[in-house]
Amino acid sequence: MAKLKIALLSALKRPINPQTTVSRNRVVLELAQGLVKKGHKITVFGTADSHIPNVEIIGVIPKGLVELPPTENSFYTDTAYITHAIIKLLSEQERFDLIHNHMYPEFLPLIGADLFEKPLITTVHSQVTPELKMALSDTYGSSVLVSVSECARKALSLNSRLIYNGIDTNFFVPNSQFLKPYLLFVGRMSKAKKNGKFMDPKGVTNAIEVAQKTGANLKIVGNIEDKKFYEELIAPNLSEKIQLVGEVSSEQNLGREKMLALYQNAKAFIFPINWEEPFGLVMVEAMASGAPVIAYNRGSVPEILRDGVTGFIIDPDDEDRPGKGIWTIKKHGIEGLMEAIKKIGEVNRTTCREHVVKNFSVEKMVEGYEKLYQEILNKQIK
Repeated sequence: MAKLKIALLSALKRPINPQTTVSRNRVVLELAQGLVKKGHKITVFGTADSHIPNVEIIGVIPKGLVELPPTENSFYTDTAYITHAIIKLLSEQERFDLIHNHMYPEFLPLIGADLFEKPLITTVHSQVTPELKMALSDTYGSSVLVSVSECARKALSLNSRLIYNGIDTNFFVPNSQFLKPYLLFVGRMSKAKKNGKFMDPKGVTNAIEVAQKTGANLKIVGNIEDKKFYEELIAPNLSEKIQLVGEVSSEQNLGREKMLALYQNAKAFIFPINWEEPFGLVMVEAMASGAPVIAYNRGSVPEILRDGVTGFIIDPDDEDRPGKGIWTIKKHGIEGLMEAIKKIGEVNRTTCREHVVKNFSVEKMVEGYEKLYQEILNKQIK
């Protein structure tokens, strides 16, 4: 394949560097590094304090939006910098063979898609809500869309390609001996509403409930986006058995090495989500490190896990949903999670890793994007 000059338009909330753990930023970093290894020249438009080895960084904001001083109206600040990033990219687009958009939100660069003279690709990382679908439907005409799971592609119901995210399987590796009998939960701690009702998107309260009912040790990792949610629903339940690992902070503050050790030594990674997860990078990281996954049947979970082989898929309720009735464990909800914990020793940890290496490696992801880039440049797709 010809060597390309590729611009990656990143999210501006946080910097990108080799230690980043935020999913969208991590994917951009791994993709950039993987493309560099294949001989391509990569430029990232992002925060000025970002750093990716052998990648040019064009700073469109001094540092991440979450690190800027408080302003009277953060919405204006955020959208001003996002607009500036798009204009900066447009002014330099002649330098590149194509442009790959990973911005948050994905649809804002597409408002000016007709101004892009070079091919534009947009990876949709977010959960496909009705609002996101509406905005993309209005704007995507001049961009090729990529979905990160089949469930997200179906929810989007627009013409898009499927390319799964990938992780560095040379970093996420099992340890030589699994010793510590704890459950691990990793995810942001926030609150949201669905149909006017409170929702804990990542399901940390479900993880706490199942730990309390089974007496299992539980380690919780994640950034606390809503302090009241943490103080009311998480802090009162912390104990010797249920522990928050890391500081109480709006930012996830554990380094990658510490995260790796937590994955490696976990009895199981628990992922009892309450929303339609578009991919779930933490599931893949856990399995690559040898930890089987117990997850609710929502979003991409049935695509990422192999039920009974790399963990267990549990229906969150008794409602009809794809896959209901075919899973190894027939109980649903908390009872199903409890049953899965009893059976988790049946899962081979080596098989968990092999599944990720085969399907969700950086190399697999880069191969998918290279193929797409070439098809676009060869005008095989528009």
